[in-house]
Amino acid sequence: MASLFSKITNFTRSPQGRRVTEQVKQMARDPRKRQQAQEMMRKFKKR
Repeated sequence: MASLFSKITNFTRSPQGRRVTEQVKQMARDPRKRQQAQEMMRKFKKR
């Protein structure tokens, strides 16, 4: 499992990982996307 974590860490430190991280942050700031994510989480919690 440590190797998986190290791969994720290495990816987030790469230029491509930084771009993806920034896109996720921008989507999290969008109220519509935030609401959609909350609705999905509610559906998963019901199960």
